[in-house]
Amino acid sequence: MMNGQQPIVPKHVAIIMDGNGRWAKERGLPRTIGHSKGVEAVRRAVKAAGEAGVEYLTLFAFSSENWSRPENEVSDLMGLLRRFIRRDLAELHRANVRIKIIGDRENLKGDILPLLIEAEETTRSNTALTVIIAFNYGARDEISRAVKRLVEEVGAGRLDAASITPDMISAQLDTADIPDPDLIIRTSGEERLSNFLLWQAAYAEFVFLPGYWPDFDANMFHEALRIYSARDRRFGGLAEQQAAAAG
Repeated sequence: MMNGQQPIVPKHVAIIMDGNGRWAKERGLPRTIGHSKGVEAVRRAVKAAGEAGVEYLTLFAFSSENWSRPENEVSDLMGLLRRFIRRDLAELHRANVRIKIIGDRENLKGDILPLLIEAEETTRSNTALTVIIAFNYGARDEISRAVKRLVEEVGAGRLDAASITPDMISAQLDTADIPDPDLIIRTSGEERLSNFLLWQAAYAEFVFLPGYWPDFDANMFHEALRIYSARDRRFGGLAEQQAAAAG
């Protein structure tokens, strides 16, 4: 659905940033170079989203399954995260960008958790684009943690199990105060969610781009918005019903 010649801007865009390793391999470079170039693509994505008028941008930075990668690669990824926060946090803060972290924080070691908390606390009051970084994140783990909290409430007698609703589960997720994504982009040509925002993606539109993440730029972002704008979002209803509701 197009509004004249202007693309419809989704409120919340989520991105699975895929293809760093393959980008590097095709160029005969170490995977670490691909990850480093991927950080540059993050900067371009944040800028493009802000300029387009997107309100929320979620980036799948590090999954709970990524710890199984070779130790040196994990170490390099942690180093890139540290450098990104230390180098970019002040600039993001000046741009009025708010940072939020989702994912399991319980087992994070060293200085990673304090850095993530610093990024959140420093930018908490900012009111422009909200950038959500999914770190040590897995959707099944997120849902499991949410269910455990509800089970504890039931066990304590504060909640009737029969009264549990989808909204109550949503309220226990890491994204409780964030609207569900309208658009999920995945780079590299792969077409799967890979345990990312499984609950929240119920009515999201998906755009799979062939380019690798290190090549992601404003043009690729706007191409995804163009594809999204051509979609007919019905949320389980009929197009006529959606038109009537909008009118």
